[in-house]
Amino acid sequence: MSCIFCRIAAGEIPSQKVLENEQVVAIRDRAPQAPVHVLVMPKKHMASLAELEDPAIAAALLKGVKDVAAKEGLKEFRTIANTGAGAGQTVFHLHLHVLGGRDLGSLG
Repeated sequence: MSCIFCRIAAGEIPSQKVLENEQVVAIRDRAPQAPVHVLVMPKKHMASLAELEDPAIAAALLKGVKDVAAKEGLKEFRTIANTGAGAGQTVFHLHLHVLGGRDLGSLG
């Protein structure tokens, strides 16, 4: 298995897990862009949001984001999914970024 996120989800690579259940795992980003920066990913491999077809996994990812925000005490947060290299995706295993803990300003 060469996908680093698959290996993290399988417990082969140590990580700072924030949340884990049957379908998703959430870990702290190793290069955080905010005081709280957590990655929520499905345990099942899919390269990006463009490959997400299972509504149960979609629901589990969104619930994972909600649960991470609650666990981290975030009332306001940003959720990002980069899809494709041109959009900034560097690890090709679907993951949602949860960022918070400071004013993140606007994107525009």
